[in-house]
Amino acid sequence: MYLSDIAIRRPVLATVFSLLLIVVGVISFGRLPVREYPDIDPPVISVESRYPGAAAAVVETRVTQIVEDAISGIEGIRSIDSMSRDGISEVTVEFFIDRDLEAAVNDVRDRVSRILDNLPDEADPPEIFKVDSNSSVIMWLNLVSDRMDGLELTDYAQRYLVDRFSVLDGVARVWVGGARRYAMRIWLDRQAMAAQGVTASDVEQALRSQNVELPAGRVESIRKEFTVRLNRLFNSADDFKRLVVRQGQDGHLIRLRDIARVERGAEDNRSVLRGNRIPMVGLGIVRQSKANTLDVAHAVKREAQVVNKTLPEGMQLIQSYDTSVFIEASINEVYKTLAITGILVVAVLFLFLGSLRATLVPAVTVPVSLIAAFGVLWMMDFSVNLLTLLAMVLAIGMVVDDAIVVLENIFRRIQQGEPPLLAALRGTRQVGFAVIATTLVLVAVFLPITFMQGNTGRLFSEFAVALAGAVCLSSLVALTLSPMLCSRILRAQSTARPSKSMRLSRLHETAARGYERLLIGLMQHRWLTVAVFAVILGSITWLYPRIDREYAPPGGPRRIFCHCRRSRGRGLRQVLRNDGAHGKCPDAAVPERRGHPGAVEGAGIFCEYQ
Repeated sequence: MYLSDIAIRRPVLATVFSLLLIVVGVISFGRLPVREYPDIDPPVISVESRYPGAAAAVVETRVTQIVEDAISGIEGIRSIDSMSRDGISEVTVEFFIDRDLEAAVNDVRDRVSRILDNLPDEADPPEIFKVDSNSSVIMWLNLVSDRMDGLELTDYAQRYLVDRFSVLDGVARVWVGGARRYAMRIWLDRQAMAAQGVTASDVEQALRSQNVELPAGRVESIRKEFTVRLNRLFNSADDFKRLVVRQGQDGHLIRLRDIARVERGAEDNRSVLRGNRIPMVGLGIVRQSKANTLDVAHAVKREAQVVNKTLPEGMQLIQSYDTSVFIEASINEVYKTLAITGILVVAVLFLFLGSLRATLVPAVTVPVSLIAAFGVLWMMDFSVNLLTLLAMVLAIGMVVDDAIVVLENIFRRIQQGEPPLLAALRGTRQVGFAVIATTLVLVAVFLPITFMQGNTGRLFSEFAVALAGAVCLSSLVALTLSPMLCSRILRAQSTARPSKSMRLSRLHETAARGYERLLIGLMQHRWLTVAVFAVILGSITWLYPRIDREYAPPGGPRRIFCHCRRSRGRGLRQVLRNDGAHGKCPDAAVPERRGHPGAVEGAGIFCEYQ
């Protein structure tokens, strides 16, 4: 063939071409994103609205339905799911896979901004996130201190840490677990209120009208101008105690301290987070719907190292939960499998060829084809994941076929007495068409997978393209680099077998004679052979419907989640006093645990073991 002739006559050109393929592959590998599976996540946007104090039915009619009606006409929506709880409305919008996430967010934000006046005055403005409202946290960072309580830790986290992690690429939101936000708690005394003739509405109206900071304008003169700001009248619990609720019938002032107990405390006492039995505040990282888990986890870890250097004395930010550990471990195992497969292929080649020089040819050409295949993945905007790496593992056996066909034919002609250069020219021409035909057949088998529809098609498209690209490049390398190396490395004297080669040759001959006897026996009992294969085919049709079917094989990170729901009417203080944050979780039964962060919420106890 013309291509192989040029490579044999111009070895420098063939070498530079192969080196160029390696450089492109190495550079592409460094730029490819790494993830567990191909990117098949659809764009998802969540709209969350809070209506404090409202029942679920009220939230449904006053907030959720209004938001749904506003965003239902946006282009490219696949489904809209909503959930209304006491005080919270969550609307999740899933778009088709080809919809641009940023454009979808802008459309949703525009529609939601039009209905702000239709929402209740007591409701908070809706928040829009590029993530499913039910998405799980991919990483927990726990803030712990031996000098601060939960209120101070929560205040520090919300002031200085939440924004730093929220702006990282791929982060949709940061949950604050076990948050105990500062608030002025007012405990009304119903007997004192009844005696004074004061209602809860009077207290609310007084707080709304007096606990405000109004603009005071500015003072202007001929030469100067000053902005006027009025100091807040209510900053501490004592200030709120002096707040006038109303005027009594005899003209005396009824103050808040007369009818209530006022103290500064936590906004919500129904949430506690503990890690290894130590009270702390957690930062839960939620990734965007189209973000890469590994990239987000690496960015968060880098930022956490920087943050730890700036924390006050006695405070630490520790990592307690990370889903990227399993993904990285899985990918590293595939890398090991890829290396072991390559070593075994070279060992088998040496076993059957019996020549170190001949084994060197496919040992060099196979890595060139595999490394260059990463360039195909980069050009197609794919990623390094378990399926593309699986394609590389499977491709080793196919990639080596082309090199072996060319090598074996050239090696045979050299053994027959032809000079290496002439044997390379004639041997490659003789099998060149067969190499190309084999490559086209393999490409025709795997490439149509990319035309499959749905999640299955998107999931296996990268697998098919990676495998087809590696096979095509192996054909190109087998017709350029392999014959060039054969013409330079193989020698006629290599056919003189040493003692080890003689033993390998005798082993090959013994196996060939055994196969010959088996083949003769099968030919003499043709009907028996046909019957055996008929039974095998029949067993396949019987066994296939009985095999379990599932989207993905069982497996995953080894974690145990323990959910303990408290009995109806049981207070949170009693749960903490009697059970603790881990009182019902089997500590002694899991001796291999690495840690068990736990949280006590309003519904019960949650524990986790890794």
